[in-house]
Amino acid sequence: MKKIIPVLLCLLSLFSTSNSFSNNNPEENALADKVLELAKNVEPKVIEWRHWLHENAELSNREFKTAAYVATHLKSLGLEVQEGVAKTGVIGILKGGKPGPVIGLRADMDGLPVKERVDLPWASKQIGEYNGVEVPVMHACGHDTHVAILMGVAEVLSQVKKDIKGTIKFIFQPAEEGAPAGEEGGAELMVKEGVVQGMDVIFGLHINAQTEVGKVNYRPNGIMAAVNSFDLHIKGKQTHGSTPWTGVDPIVTAAQIINNAQTVVSRSLPLTKAAAVLSFGKIEGGVRNNIIPEEVHMVGTIRTLDAQMRETLFATFERIVKNTAASNGAEAILTINKGYPVTFNDPDLTALMADTFVEVAGAENVNASMDAITGAEDFSFFQEQIPGLYFFIGGMPKGQDPAKSAPHHTPDFYVDDSGMLTGIRLMSRLVVDYAEKQK
Repeated sequence: MKKIIPVLLCLLSLFSTSNSFSNNNPEENALADKVLELAKNVEPKVIEWRHWLHENAELSNREFKTAAYVATHLKSLGLEVQEGVAKTGVIGILKGGKPGPVIGLRADMDGLPVKERVDLPWASKQIGEYNGVEVPVMHACGHDTHVAILMGVAEVLSQVKKDIKGTIKFIFQPAEEGAPAGEEGGAELMVKEGVVQGMDVIFGLHINAQTEVGKVNYRPNGIMAAVNSFDLHIKGKQTHGSTPWTGVDPIVTAAQIINNAQTVVSRSLPLTKAAAVLSFGKIEGGVRNNIIPEEVHMVGTIRTLDAQMRETLFATFERIVKNTAASNGAEAILTINKGYPVTFNDPDLTALMADTFVEVAGAENVNASMDAITGAEDFSFFQEQIPGLYFFIGGMPKGQDPAKSAPHHTPDFYVDDSGMLTGIRLMSRLVVDYAEKQK
């Protein structure tokens, strides 16, 4: 028994010193604690920045004032600043005092063509132009908080620059909501312009109006869906409505296609593997009650969380569309448009950083196996090039019923200022902890 006890004590000692990054290295532990303290100190500034950004919301590829505001701040911190990236994007580069990896942190900057109804002193009253139409502009998805958070992270990490291992690229991205018609933009254009070259990993976050402040949600693998839109033209033969047998009815054909297409997801895809959605959003054709038209036009959206399932869905949908049309003597022309890929959290990177989420937010506030979302995110273009980790932070006031929180992209959308502190702390610590774990 006397021989066993020392062995057990030795094993317990080894376990206690190897189970957590923060206990391994006193110097790194001090840095980890320091950035959390600095994050709290910078919070009042971040709130002030968020209010300005919200009040001055701008549309995709038109984030001129936002970009200037961000660039001015980054320059004040002594960072190397690149402007006009992917049209209006801004990159800030912080070179740490020690060798290490190149880590990207991303925030999206654009607002939406939505008129704000929330009664705030800093509510947006901005007007912009969307596809040739004058529209109100609002940060109806929380991108103002994303920008303010990343500005805060830049300030925090610049204050411990000498202790930082590696290089940090602060990426302020335009046009996440999609570039205007006929323009390129967003993360895809940033990748095209070489923003990810030389980077090892990238981290991104999104605030959520139905998640309580202080909570964090993420998952490995697919977290948000790939999105593709489609255009479908059904060509028939126009005739008088009283004699349908003298023509080819594209309206009846369209109705059959809509019904038959419901089997694409329900009967052709392994839904226990991942979710998928095929929805029709618009159908138009005809001019009056007694004319069977020559053509019907339909549009819709496809959402998938698995690349192979997406290819199967495309092929099955096209086969059903064309064969249904042919059976009626009509012609179907289907175009599936390029969209965003799956937002895919690298499983190894996700596992590596799991303890950071728990240490910063607390185990009771972290859900590391959230359900995937069928919404889409162009952060996925970065993740196609390098390992990336995307997560959600809460923006709903504590104690509020999620069912009573307005959804994103609506006039009543609201997220609380207090939700941003979690974002500042997590982004700062992800940098420090990832760099330490690369030794």
